[in-house]
Amino acid sequence: MTTTTSANPGVKPARQRPAAVILTANAEARIARLMGEAPEGTIGVRLSTPRRGCSGLAYSVDYVREEKPFDEKIETPGGIFYIDGASVLYLIGSIMDWKEDDFTAGFVFENPNAKGSCGCGESFTV
Repeated sequence: MTTTTSANPGVKPARQRPAAVILTANAEARIARLMGEAPEGTIGVRLSTPRRGCSGLAYSVDYVREEKPFDEKIETPGGIFYIDGASVLYLIGSIMDWKEDDFTAGFVFENPNAKGSCGCGESFTV
């Protein structure tokens, strides 16, 4: 059965597509903490994949002061999480987590698009 609207007969309503990146509860909690400590004027946190490192691309998480037109926007309980529009294709299906232990703390990514990474794990290739 096809659902249509009277204003646009024959046109199916748009379905919501899943987010490019799935955030774990720990990642959402970390974003909330970052937003609680954010500089004035910050509207969210953005994930991007700039070119750097041994393998070519790296994960970068930064404060956002303004929304860019092609950013993917994910609303979390702690604040808005953006994915850089140019990075989305490298990140589709990824899981972003926050891990801490006695010696390190940081965001960790399970990226099904990554074909390889450098020895230190700071950069990846697709």
